Amino acid sequence: MHSKKQAVEAQPFISLDKTLPKYKLVIFDWDGTLMDSAAKIVSCMQLAAKQCDMPVPTYDEVGHIIGISLKPAIKQLFNIKDDELAERLVAAYKEAFVTRDTTPCPLFDGVEQLLSNLKEAGCTLAVATGKARRGLDRAWAQTGTGPFFSASRTADEAESKPSPDMLLQLLDELSVKIEDAVMIGDTTYDMQMAKTIGMDRIGVSYGVHAQVHLEALLPVALVHSISELETALFK
Repeated sequence: MHSKKQAVEAQPFISLDKTLPKYKLVIFDWDGTLMDSAAKIVSCMQLAAKQCDMPVPTYDEVGHIIGISLKPAIKQLFNIKDDELAERLVAAYKEAFVTRDTTPCPLFDGVEQLLSNLKEAGCTLAVATGKARRGLDRAWAQTGTGPFFSASRTADEAESKPSPDMLLQLLDELSVKIEDAVMIGDTTYDMQMAKTIGMDRIGVSYGVHAQVHLEALLPVALVHSISELETALFK
């Protein structure tokens, strides 16, 4: 199982003394954008497939559906319409993620400093993720990053990406205009949800979707590390 974490090396952060944030609201995807969790997601999906006597998907096949809410992702991945089978795969995946698989899920290097710098500069931070609420809360508890975020939307509370529902809900809750917000993510689903409503978007190349596919959805920037992402977020 390979990981792209090695592509995100720690680099010196820019000085914020004479810079201002470009956006009032910065919305992050979670898996593959802030947390290096792709390897664990793939491993758990493969365990679920074995448990349910389904063909075991490859890393790239699972990577393609990371970002979508779990049940729709499973239906797409295994090309099934059977709700009962999909639910069995969902349950097997969740069990593997919580109790069976021990693959580590660290934050990418520099994430905590980035979040801290954005907050200190007056940005409001939010998360829009295909994870379930319990999964995001667990990740926040594991990393201690929950207090950085003023709002979040998960698969339990909104339509699955690439629907812009999560973004529209966050804009409404936080009373922020579309032009004052940016969506950051590693998948085409993240880029498409923002593009649909005319929101600026930044793609990160170190996640699960290929750079060429992110570029096709016209992000305002495509970055290759957390330090590059910080540079893109300040004037």
